[in-house]
Amino acid sequence: MATSSTEQFFKNPVLGHPAGLFVLFFTEMWERFSYYGMRALLVLFLTASLFDEGWAWPREHALALYGTYTSMVYLTPILGGYIADKIIGYRMAVVVGALLMTLGHASMALDAPVALYLGLFLLVAGNGFFKPTMTSIISQMYENHQHKKDGAYTIYYMGVNAGAFLGILLCGYLGEQWGWHWGFGLAGIFMFAGMLQFYFSQNIFGEVGKKPEKTDDEKASLDPSVKLNPFSLLDKAFIVISAVIGLVWIINDPMSKIGDVNVFDFEVGSLSGSNFMILFALAVFLILLVSRIVRYAPVVRDRMIAVSIFAFFTIFFWAAFEQAGGSMTIFANDYTDRVLEGSAGTIFRIANTLITVIPLGVITWVLWMLFKQTFEKYKWANIILGASFVIIWALVLRMLYEQYTAEAPEVPASWFSVLNSLFIIIFAPLFSKLWESKYNPSVAVKYGAGLILLGVGFAALAYGSSDIPQGAKVAAVSIIWLILAYFFHTMGELCLSPVGLSYVSKLVPGRMIAMMYGVWYLAIAIGNKLAGTTGGMIDTITAEYSLSTFFLLFFLIPGGAGVLIILLHPLLKKLMHGIH
Repeated sequence: MATSSTEQFFKNPVLGHPAGLFVLFFTEMWERFSYYGMRALLVLFLTASLFDEGWAWPREHALALYGTYTSMVYLTPILGGYIADKIIGYRMAVVVGALLMTLGHASMALDAPVALYLGLFLLVAGNGFFKPTMTSIISQMYENHQHKKDGAYTIYYMGVNAGAFLGILLCGYLGEQWGWHWGFGLAGIFMFAGMLQFYFSQNIFGEVGKKPEKTDDEKASLDPSVKLNPFSLLDKAFIVISAVIGLVWIINDPMSKIGDVNVFDFEVGSLSGSNFMILFALAVFLILLVSRIVRYAPVVRDRMIAVSIFAFFTIFFWAAFEQAGGSMTIFANDYTDRVLEGSAGTIFRIANTLITVIPLGVITWVLWMLFKQTFEKYKWANIILGASFVIIWALVLRMLYEQYTAEAPEVPASWFSVLNSLFIIIFAPLFSKLWESKYNPSVAVKYGAGLILLGVGFAALAYGSSDIPQGAKVAAVSIIWLILAYFFHTMGELCLSPVGLSYVSKLVPGRMIAMMYGVWYLAIAIGNKLAGTTGGMIDTITAEYSLSTFFLLFFLIPGGAGVLIILLHPLLKKLMHGIH
């Protein structure tokens, strides 16, 4: 791409950045609104009683489906990103992905099992196109303005968290107060609005995202310092074998529990067919990974080993962190006293008003700045965006009115999930300053701190639930324990999550980035699936031991993993060969 082609974006900036960045900001905001809004409701809806218009599923079944859905969300971008990069381009991928997700939400708004499964399939497929393309467009827009890239991504991720915050807040409110399918439907409405806004304003990106860029092979062939290492026929066979078995296993898990249809209905020695096949797929993948890594030069090989170690520890983080949409949501719904009377109710009303109105006011101001710059050229996109915010403000005011007029407001079970986004918005700038200061710790220490802080959050839940009797299905503990848990979890996320992908790009040469990103997303997918599987054990562990024991396991395992990776710091430093 010619240098001059990106200069046009900076001629009439909004808050010092191209107007196109804020188009992406709002498009991504609506996508995160839809994803987190639906995620906040899924387990609650599936486990709610028939009297409450839910499906009364056992918790294990609901969490098996939840784990499969969230893991697939991180697998499909590997294929979707390839299609966008090589065939249809980033802009078309955004439109296709958003349309598929809109249809998925529309399907979930219908009260039928087939519609639910179809909706989840469309959401996963759409996410595969959407997720990897937005940051790629930003990267191209700032191709010759690297010094402004950090600021651009900071603004973009504020949109991510704003969408998550509003989605959980409003979809949760509609779903729990008006009816589950109102919540699912609202997520679809704003996903559709996001698609239309992007479609009508896409010319603001000029030539960016129109055509696929050169492939990694072509770029590598121009760089004599990069040794080519093409995939052999055996490599490709191993990829297909591990991918097919893994995919079937992920889908088979909820299918065997919910529909009593088990593809792996056999035993190998003392192992069930399901466990044997997933261990076999994992072994095949590890053989593939090791066989490829050893073919590279020593420095490259060592750095790829370091990335693989970080990816391994990432599994532990997400297996615990993603309890937020599963067992922690169940804890909020069934074990937490959410009816606040007297001064507690007053404090909640004031706090909820402030944390809702202030961020929404800031985002509305950003919207106004974008309007002033782009309304004349992109009228329809701005009208759709403006109408969406009118609806958002109307829903927010209605929600706050109902809370203020209620004698004792009841905190929705989904509301606690908004704390993650709120704490990120508040504390992300502080962490960013710390990472840029002389006190910036090593990546191993950041990882270890992230895992330990995550464990501390579960320790708070373990302590808070210590008085709940063995096998209890309901209780009424203070909301302070969930607030503390989300606080420590977010501090852990800020230590670990932004670091991972950054170090993949730093440690891995350009030609291998696609493969190692695939490994990274695979690790997150495994973590998400494990989150559903382990979360589904909540009833079994609570019945045999206690709910406190269940949460204590999530303190011990991530905490132990955090201590271990800190102890591995000298080895990792050696493997990274000077990369900081």
